[in-house]
Amino acid sequence: MDIDALILSRIQFAANISFHILFPTITIALCWFLLFFRWRFARTQDQAWEEAYYFWTKVFALTFALGVVSGIVMSFQFGTNWPGFMERTGNISGPLLGYEVLTAFFLEASFLGIMLFGRGRVSERVHLVATFLVAFGTTMSAFWILSLNSWMHTPAGFEIVNGQFIPTDWLAVVFNPSFPYRFSHKLLASALTASFLIAGLCAWQLIKGSATRGTHKAMRAAIFTAACVMPLQFLVGDMHGLNTLEHQPAKVAAMEGIWETERGAPLTLFGIPDQEARTTHFAVKIPKMASLILTHDMDGEVKGINEFEGAHPPVAPVFYAFRVMVGVGSLMLLVAGFTAWRLWRQRRQSEVVLPKPLLWVLSGMAFSGWVATLAGWYVTEIGRQPFLVYGLMRTSEAATTLPPPYIALTLTAYLVVYGLLLVTYVGVLKYMAEHPKEHRQDAPSGALLGKAGV
Repeated sequence: MDIDALILSRIQFAANISFHILFPTITIALCWFLLFFRWRFARTQDQAWEEAYYFWTKVFALTFALGVVSGIVMSFQFGTNWPGFMERTGNISGPLLGYEVLTAFFLEASFLGIMLFGRGRVSERVHLVATFLVAFGTTMSAFWILSLNSWMHTPAGFEIVNGQFIPTDWLAVVFNPSFPYRFSHKLLASALTASFLIAGLCAWQLIKGSATRGTHKAMRAAIFTAACVMPLQFLVGDMHGLNTLEHQPAKVAAMEGIWETERGAPLTLFGIPDQEARTTHFAVKIPKMASLILTHDMDGEVKGINEFEGAHPPVAPVFYAFRVMVGVGSLMLLVAGFTAWRLWRQRRQSEVVLPKPLLWVLSGMAFSGWVATLAGWYVTEIGRQPFLVYGLMRTSEAATTLPPPYIALTLTAYLVVYGLLLVTYVGVLKYMAEHPKEHRQDAPSGALLGKAGV
């Protein structure tokens, strides 16, 4: 069966963004954890905090490197696979991507070296400030990228001249209607992803008997962060859903599997959506609950998919991905809450003591944030289809005219390389967890504060 260039380009972009998004989702929040560890060491001089800092700094460096490399590939695709996108939206997307490089990437690149290798070469205060600036840079990177992505969903502050999008109000472009919700949702998702990664690797160290004093500090910080952030994520998610209902009702209809416009719409917990038959088979429903959640009114009206003929996303991927996201998020809430309760009961103890089954659960959920993040991203991006800029520019209008075999070749290469990198990354983290250094990294021999060591 022949596959055209549009489908192959979409698959390739999905594969690249799926791989790339894994790493910023960790580094955005992980660097704030590092700042906390460093600050606690500066305040208490407890070597356990420094052990936690240096172990997780290595994890951050590895993750950051993979994020940068895969991000470069992402930028290439705009020219190779989606030339029409930059041709028509370049006046908006170009500056926003440029701001990300000028403010975020340069900030990270400038101070990452001090953060990684500065101990003993700069003062503790400078080292702490460098860690803060790298953390701030990762957050600013998310700010600009999500601003552009949100603008593609809820475009504002522009006019169309000769088919091109021309900015007329940059504040409206940057702070478009969905941006505050997407940005908040992403930051919280990063906090949860980093929290469960830290908790999972720390649990693995406890299982394998390779835990250091820093392991116990990092475990407590991660679990209590997850327990506090998870309820906020559900609250922000609800607000994001209301915003999506206002601006992208077709996406919400696909998420909920609602085919006909109705008042008092039921919430479909499970089912098998059939787009050809325009129904959801074997649906398990709760009466009026969808209207209550989406409109905060049990008799509120929710538009069905049939209202958007020719302008709605493929239903099944959005429907299933949304349930995966909510399901994994609910599991994260339960596990984080229960573990936080157990740790609170032993808060006067210096070491974490948890039942082995719970440690295995935490280890198994080390990458649960990745699953929830990818599922949420699929809901967002597939739910925008068939548009690239929602309601104004269809995805098919921007696709490349390259022969499909060329795209298939590069797609295959990406999948092979990314698969190997992902397996290697997880393997390296496992090795690092099982072979941590018992003591913090030594300062360079003969180093003086503020001067290079000899």
